[in-house]
Amino acid sequence: MSARETEPSPSDPGLSRGMQRLFGVLGRIEVVGNKLPHPFWLFWILSGVLALLSWLLSSLDVSAVDPSTGDTVAVQNLLSAAGVQVVLGDALTNFATFPPLATIIVVLLGVAVAERSGLLEAVMRASVARVPASLVTFALSFTAMVAHVAGDSAFIVLVPLGALVFRAVGKSPVLGVVVAFVSVSAGYDASPLLTTTDVLLSGLTTAAAQTVDAGITVTAVDNYFFGLGSSVVLALTITLFVEKVLSRRPDLEADADAETGDAESLRLAPQESRGLRNAGIALLVFVLLVVAAMVPTSSPLRGEGGSLVESTLVASIAYVLGVLFTLLGYVYGRTAGTVAGPREVPEMMAEGVRQLAPILVLFFAISQFLAYFKWTGISTVLAVNGSEVLQRLDAHPLLVLLGVVVMVTLINLVVTSGSAQWALVAPVVVPMLMYVDIPPQTTQAVYRIADSCTNAITPMSPYFVLALGYVQRYRKDAGIGTLLSFTVPVVLVMLVVWCTFFAVWYLLGIPLGPGAPVR
Repeated sequence: MSARETEPSPSDPGLSRGMQRLFGVLGRIEVVGNKLPHPFWLFWILSGVLALLSWLLSSLDVSAVDPSTGDTVAVQNLLSAAGVQVVLGDALTNFATFPPLATIIVVLLGVAVAERSGLLEAVMRASVARVPASLVTFALSFTAMVAHVAGDSAFIVLVPLGALVFRAVGKSPVLGVVVAFVSVSAGYDASPLLTTTDVLLSGLTTAAAQTVDAGITVTAVDNYFFGLGSSVVLALTITLFVEKVLSRRPDLEADADAETGDAESLRLAPQESRGLRNAGIALLVFVLLVVAAMVPTSSPLRGEGGSLVESTLVASIAYVLGVLFTLLGYVYGRTAGTVAGPREVPEMMAEGVRQLAPILVLFFAISQFLAYFKWTGISTVLAVNGSEVLQRLDAHPLLVLLGVVVMVTLINLVVTSGSAQWALVAPVVVPMLMYVDIPPQTTQAVYRIADSCTNAITPMSPYFVLALGYVQRYRKDAGIGTLLSFTVPVVLVMLVVWCTFFAVWYLLGIPLGPGAPVR
C-alpha cells in the first residue's frame, strides 16, 4: 500500500491532536463567519450600535482631553438634532469626501485597461514560463508578489498557472497550486510595485490620522520600501519552506486520471512577446520623462522648496499610476492585437468601473459609519483612553505594534475584507498609537502583516475555495483539511518571519517609504 493510500484524512484519529484541534477551531470560525452579515449590512448595524452608544455616553457626560490640542472632547449624541443633520444632511458629503474613493477609482481605471488588454496576464506568464526547475518556486512566489498589482485577478490567473508551471518542470501540480495561493493570499499586502491596496489603505489611514492632526496625509508610497523588502523576504521564506519541508511530503502525487492541463498555454505568442517588449519600452520612456521632469529644483512636479518627498508627483501618485497603467495596457494591446484603437479604452475603463461596483457600495456604508464615529467623538475618547493605558503600561513600542498584529490577525479570520477591516480598526488604533508617538504609517505597516498572513487559512475567503477546487483537479479526495495541512505551516512561518523582519526594520530605524520614518 502506498504512502498516499495510508495518509489520514483531516478527521482521521491518526492526525496529531494539534492538527485536529486546529481543524476544529477553523471549522468553528467558518460557522461563526458564515453567520455574520455582509460587510455592507455590518457597517449599518454598527452605525445603529454607535448611535445608541453615543446617546448613553453623552448622557453620562463622558469626555477626554485631546493631548494634541489640549481641548476637551465630549461624546456627542448621534440621535440628537445635530446628529440627524450628520446622518441625513451630510450623507452625500460623507460619501463624496471619503478619502479612498476618488483615488481608488482613478487607479482602477488604468488597471482595467492593463488587465483587459491582456498585459497583466502576459507579464505573469512570461515571469514563470521558461524558468529552470531549481528556481521555479521562487519565480512563482515572487511573480505573485508582483501580481498583487492586478488585485483579485492574481488569484484567478496564478493559481491554475502555478499547477501548470510545476507540472511542466516535473514537480507536483498540487504544490504549484499551494505556492501560488499562499504567495498571493498570505503575502497580499506586500509587493515590489505600488498597488491599489497602497492607495486604499493610505486613504483610510489618512482619515484616521486627521482626527488627531488635520495636517497629516499618509500617501500611497509611505510603506513602499517596507512593501518591497517584504515581498523579497516572503518569497524567499515560502521558497525555502516549500523546498525543504513541503516538497518532502509523501502525498504530492496527482491522481492517475487527473487533468494534465495545457503547458503550451504558458508560452507567449509572438505578438504577445512583442507587446511586452513595446510595453517595456513605453515604461522606460515614461520613467525617464518623469525623472527628467523632476531634476530641475524649480520643477512643478516638486514640492515647496524643491522637495522630492512632499512633491506634487507623490501627492498625485494615484493619478500617475492610472495614467501609467493605461499607457502600458494600450501599447501592449495595440501590438498584441487585443486593442483595436483608442475608442476601446473608455469601454475597458467602463468595464473596470462595473467590476468596482461592489466596492463602491461597501464604501458608501463605510464612509457613513466613519463620519458618525468621528462626529460623535467616541473614536477620540477611545484613542485617548487607550493611549493612557499604554503609557501606564510603559510597554516598548514594538510590543504594542506586535499586539496590534495579534489582534488584527484574529479579526482577519472572520472579516476577510481588508478595506472593511481597516475601516473598523484604523479610527481607534491609528490615533491611539499616534498619542504614544507611533506614526500612522508604522501602524499601517504592521496592519499589512496581520491583514495578509491568515488569508490563506480562513475558509471564509472565497479564494480559499478557489484554490481547493484546483487542488481537487489533481487530488479528487482532497478537502478543506488537505489544503489547510499545506497552508497552515507556511502561514505560521511567514507570520513569524514577517514580524521579525519588521522588528529588525524598526530597530534599525529604516524609513518605511520616501519621507516616512518608522519611528
